Amino acid sequence: MPDLATLLSAFVTLLVTIGPFETAPVFGALTQGATPLERRRTAFRAVVIAGIVLLLFALVGERLLAVLHVSLPALRTAGGILLFLEAVKLMTAQPGTSSINREERDEAKAPRDISVFPLAFPLIAGPGSLMAVILLMSKAHGDLLLQGGILAIVVVCLAITLFAYVMVDALHRLLGVTGTDVVGRISGLLLAAMAMQFVFDGVTEGLLH
Repeated sequence: MPDLATLLSAFVTLLVTIGPFETAPVFGALTQGATPLERRRTAFRAVVIAGIVLLLFALVGERLLAVLHVSLPALRTAGGILLFLEAVKLMTAQPGTSSINREERDEAKAPRDISVFPLAFPLIAGPGSLMAVILLMSKAHGDLLLQGGILAIVVVCLAITLFAYVMVDALHRLLGVTGTDVVGRISGLLLAAMAMQFVFDGVTEGLLH
């Protein structure tokens, strides 16, 4: 039976890096003028595509690193640093826009299908969430039950993301600008602490080996 504390930590890490409640306002802005049905279809496509990318990285990411001769301690240390930078963006930048720049946001406003770019990538399956899923799977190396639990958590986080996107108008009314900002700041703080733990683990393991 997988350790409950480990699964809870994985859930918080993935939920924060995917950031459904922080990116939902971006989804709402990018789909302004769309009908409710079009919004639901766009949200579903984006979440499915992002889910495929995340699950592929979870399943083959560690093997890819082995081909590149990257050790797990190096991955944990580098990944922790990258996740920490994502946390800093969450705490200091406008929620939901830290993973795309101004040119990308302008391009996304064009009348075309935005489910792949920028919704699936880089908003949902961004560098932070991709790195997080590889780190979590590598930490559960050899424990098939724990790895299965992590994969299930990925699916749960994606389901929450789909719900947040479909209910974006209601969430905006409920949280408001201030509420969304507070969620982003708290999420950033939690992610920063977890990122530093990855760094400590990576450095310690590297020194011992």
